[in-house]
Amino acid sequence: MVPLIVLLLVSAVAGFAADPPKKAFPYAYDQQDLPNGLRLITVPTDFPNVVSLYIVVQTGSRNEIESGKTGFAHFFEHMMFRGTKLFPTDKYTATLKEVGASSNAYTTDDRTVYHTTFSKQDLERIMAMEADRFQNLDYSEAAFRTEALAVLGEYNKNNAAPLRKMDERMRETAFTKHTYQHTTMGFLADVKDMPNQFAYSKVFFDRWYRPEYATIIVTGDVAPAATKALVDKYWGQWKHGSYTAAIPTEPAQSGPKEATVDWPTATLPWIQVAFKKPPYDDMGVENAALDLISFLGFSENSPLYRKLILEDQKSDVLYADTPDRVDPYLFNVTARVKKQEDVAQVRESILSTMAGFKDSLVSQERLDQVKSHLRYQFALSMDNSEAVASTLASFVGLKRTPETINRLYDAYAKVTAEDIRNVARKYFNENGRTVVVLVGGKQ
Repeated sequence: MVPLIVLLLVSAVAGFAADPPKKAFPYAYDQQDLPNGLRLITVPTDFPNVVSLYIVVQTGSRNEIESGKTGFAHFFEHMMFRGTKLFPTDKYTATLKEVGASSNAYTTDDRTVYHTTFSKQDLERIMAMEADRFQNLDYSEAAFRTEALAVLGEYNKNNAAPLRKMDERMRETAFTKHTYQHTTMGFLADVKDMPNQFAYSKVFFDRWYRPEYATIIVTGDVAPAATKALVDKYWGQWKHGSYTAAIPTEPAQSGPKEATVDWPTATLPWIQVAFKKPPYDDMGVENAALDLISFLGFSENSPLYRKLILEDQKSDVLYADTPDRVDPYLFNVTARVKKQEDVAQVRESILSTMAGFKDSLVSQERLDQVKSHLRYQFALSMDNSEAVASTLASFVGLKRTPETINRLYDAYAKVTAEDIRNVARKYFNENGRTVVVLVGGKQ
């Protein structure tokens, strides 16, 4: 039998030579909703014996709407490993070790994801243990304060890296109302005060750790019916909540913004050029067009990369980032510059490249090559069950269904050179521009 991943690659490469394949996400999946609002997505794969369980909570720093209360979504990424009365920390950790499972979690602006990979015979055991901690998390005020101090330590460690500090400054500068103004770590003053917020932590958990905000993804050597039976058994009693948050709307930016980060020690200068971009949308072409622009203009195959990195050697790092977010976010180009006196020239080169998309049409041949590459790259990334679950988690956190992947890649296929130009004209204007420069100190 030909492995599925080989068929995916053949399909991805051939897709743009003729008609694009109908489904970018190649696996059959089963999607079920429990009465309490919990969603289950089961994806059988042809990778034997291994199962990945990803639990996506649609709660991130975006949900932290109260003043002085930032950082709690990330905090619970930590706190969820504190255990329950039935599975306290030591027993939880020992169980994972006993079955040879790998387990971790991460937090973004829009979601918190808990993931565990293990042998298929341990599915019920892991499912029961995860259900218990989501429904019965238990921690003392002393444990809370200890973990809050650990989060402060992580904040300080992260902000010892120039790019982390730049991201923080970019958000603080680009956003004035929306909760994307702060990183997933939160504002420093709030993180410092977190040990005093034990009562609020219970409120935050009660609001957001509810089935209507959660999706369970199970991939690997599994059967949908048996998986659904386990979820009904262990998660069916989880109570639906009643809380919804009014996420503040960011007002339209009325002019260009700039900020400087003075780094205390010697380091090469960095520059970030960002423009406001629309929220994730899998039905229109705007997001797809911006993704294509990021590759056309700033990837290692781009003319600007060749000029700045290889020919003129003004920079040694260049990339664009167009993260998908539930609400409007940023199209961000980042460069590290070798000499401080070249920062202005690198900035102008980035802005000139972006303006070029407004002024002229990209070639159809080049556009088709990039579309094919993105589809091929996506197919290549799903080479094991954990990778499939991880990919799904990032999309499920936005639209709560694997089908959004197929709709997005259909949108890529529809993007024309005119769409590229129209989107660039709409979003790459100075009223939506924010530039942050990081300047290193002298040794």
